[in-house]
Amino acid sequence: MGVEVSVEGLTKSFGSQKIWEDVTFTLPDGEVSALLGPSGTGKSVFLKSLIGLLRPEQGKIIIDGTDILQCTAKELYEIRKLFGVLFQDGALFGSMDLYDNVAFPLREHTRKSESEVRDIVMEKLELTGLTGAEGKLPGEISGGMRKRAGLARALVLDPEIILVDEPDSGLDPVRTTYLAQSLIDINAQIDATILIVTHNINLARTVPDNLGMLYRKNLVMFGPREMLLTSEEPSVRQFLRGSKLGPIGMSEEKDDAQMRAEMAEAEAGHNDGSPGGDELLGVPPQMQPTPGSPVRQGELRREKRVAEMLDTLPASAQKAIREEWSARGHGNGAVATAPAGAHAAPAGAHAAPEGAGDSGLDEHYGSDEG
Repeated sequence: MGVEVSVEGLTKSFGSQKIWEDVTFTLPDGEVSALLGPSGTGKSVFLKSLIGLLRPEQGKIIIDGTDILQCTAKELYEIRKLFGVLFQDGALFGSMDLYDNVAFPLREHTRKSESEVRDIVMEKLELTGLTGAEGKLPGEISGGMRKRAGLARALVLDPEIILVDEPDSGLDPVRTTYLAQSLIDINAQIDATILIVTHNINLARTVPDNLGMLYRKNLVMFGPREMLLTSEEPSVRQFLRGSKLGPIGMSEEKDDAQMRAEMAEAEAGHNDGSPGGDELLGVPPQMQPTPGSPVRQGELRREKRVAEMLDTLPASAQKAIREEWSARGHGNGAVATAPAGAHAAPAGAHAAPEGAGDSGLDEHYGSDEG
């Protein structure tokens, strides 16, 4: 099973330039999370910090109970073995065929025999749909195949945490969907904690259990995906719609004069190509594992966890969660409220209005049953 990853008060700068500050949130064990944000907000820097390649000036990164900013080099080396990383371009060795690329971590970090290495490599190549391509060089295959080869390599050490940096980079929408399906299927099979950094709005709306967004050097919010997808926060709404109208500009933020000018253009009928006001609203169904895959244990844990915190979430997020669970047959007419001692609201969550206490959940999701 995947492990929980917690960051507390994390601050990172390069010289006098602050990248982000006081970032605090938790990646729940075995769940799929995604981190959004405009270009240049430090999302890739955040991934590198999680595995100890970059060192924030302040805060804590707690992985499986160990703060990697305070541990020894030997402890950090062991913690890194928990990770598998899929880089933006796959980061394959161009002179090695796919078999040797995928086998590389096993040969470097284990003492397995070549027969054992072969069994593991072929298993991961099959898992990522690359059986028969093991003899090809990276330059002889498509971008999508290179991504999947990078994913196979990330899986060979059976990681408990998988970091995915821009999985849609260089891929068409169809191949991006196939890769996203692979991530959901892998989560179902090995129950790893997964964090995806992406600009792809469709992927962000349909794949993760939890969503967060970095903007203006801060974490705008992080929590159950319904919280961000129903948010009225201007920067969140603008980013999800891909619109010019809002605080995000060509540089990270725009001034008031530019915002007023763009609003006046829109009111005068100028079409900036972004979706209409009624598009990309609401919460679409979440991607499910391929039929025949194991039940996602992370999804079951997530449902129970969210049920316990439901009354602390904004009313719009509560409504979206209840509707989704009802559509999936989790209602059966039974109603239960979140139990006493519910978890505190996630970072960025606003308190629910009074009178929003009835959750409308199946009794299972507010109980102590597994």
